[in-house]
Amino acid sequence: MSDTPGSKQNTAAFYGQAVASFAVAMAATAIGIYQLSADAWVRGFLAIAVLYLVTSSFTLAKVIRDRQEGPAGAAGMAGAAPTYSPYEKH
Repeated sequence: MSDTPGSKQNTAAFYGQAVASFAVAMAATAIGIYQLSADAWVRGFLAIAVLYLVTSSFTLAKVIRDRQEGPAGAAGMAGAAPTYSPYEKH
């Protein structure tokens, strides 16, 4: 755990709950797609769409976390770099 003010460490129980919830959600979705009464190409399309959503969600969460933990993420720090809109030119 870092010594910076405001940093938080998740407990093992919270981490386990998050992993279990993710596993149950993915399993339920996979079973639902498998049991769907549709052509194989439709089920395949849905499976690929779910995988794409999962990977893009992980990427988005990482980008948001990295931006918040970066030098501009700590509110009230003297000399912190200004934050920019994603559409703003620097």
